[in-house]
Amino acid sequence: MDRSDLELVLAIRQHGSLSSAARALHVTPPVITKRLAALESQLRVQLFQRTTRKVSPTADGDALCEHAQALLRGFQQAEAELRERQSEPTGLIRLAATFGFGRLWVGPAVAEFQQRYPRLQIQLHLVEHLPDLTVEGYDGAIWLWNVPGQRAGEWISKRLARNQRVLVASPAYLQTHGEPASADDLAQHQCLVVRENGGDPAQRFDHWTLQSSQGRRKALHRVTVKGALSSNSGELVRDWCLAGQGIMLRSLWDIAAALQNGELVRVLPDHAMADADIHWLAPWQARTPKRVRLLIDFLHNRFHGEPWKIGPALKPGVVHAPPG
Repeated sequence: MDRSDLELVLAIRQHGSLSSAARALHVTPPVITKRLAALESQLRVQLFQRTTRKVSPTADGDALCEHAQALLRGFQQAEAELRERQSEPTGLIRLAATFGFGRLWVGPAVAEFQQRYPRLQIQLHLVEHLPDLTVEGYDGAIWLWNVPGQRAGEWISKRLARNQRVLVASPAYLQTHGEPASADDLAQHQCLVVRENGGDPAQRFDHWTLQSSQGRRKALHRVTVKGALSSNSGELVRDWCLAGQGIMLRSLWDIAAALQNGELVRVLPDHAMADADIHWLAPWQARTPKRVRLLIDFLHNRFHGEPWKIGPALKPGVVHAPPG
């Protein structure tokens, strides 16, 4: 039994008749009939039931077709890998990413990557919820949160960068309301709450778990915050914070520019929520295509140094006076 035999049984099962399978394989019906009879004789089993209207696989035929699919995929992957080794990466890469990080950081990165490999096409889809990557045909996702129900053996996961959410406010807010001296003091301030990831009513977005560094020790502080304003849009909450409406907990990558230019300053700069590292996430497969491996390496090299943390305004313990 060879590769052409595997293609034969799959074509017959897919099309449901010998004549249709013959057309798909660009041969005549008598050739299909003869080859199927020879294969059944060689294997000593009946692979298909024939009627005047339809050809359908037997249990043995179905079993052979399942093996044939796996074997043919192996052939195709081996051929693709050999082609990739001998040529510049080509083809399509489909990616998913969260809206904010995707727009600010992933978009410019993949544009540069595509210029480096101009025969590649890249589709970047910005989404609020992680899609079913396998069913919807994605090569992977750049994601900021743990995926519920994720099992290590079913996913390929690689951390591209560490990330933390920090407390920030505008100089105007702090001038009017003062700075909290401890995590517990946050309960006395107007805090701006982001209700992202679908806004599950059972999830307490007003509960902030902050980690602080005390010498070599780390301590956890669980605080229930309150405030008059909340939204499912992180960008809107950031705008409120810039306008002096309260204290916000936000990822460094999103507010780097505002911290650099003094529009925002760190509050309790030794406290942060370290729950949103940036990962490459993809369904498990035995072999990752070369074009995707190159992209993963490129994104890791781009982000692992946390480029959004460059500059003194982004370092804990440094609070600048408001401009002017």
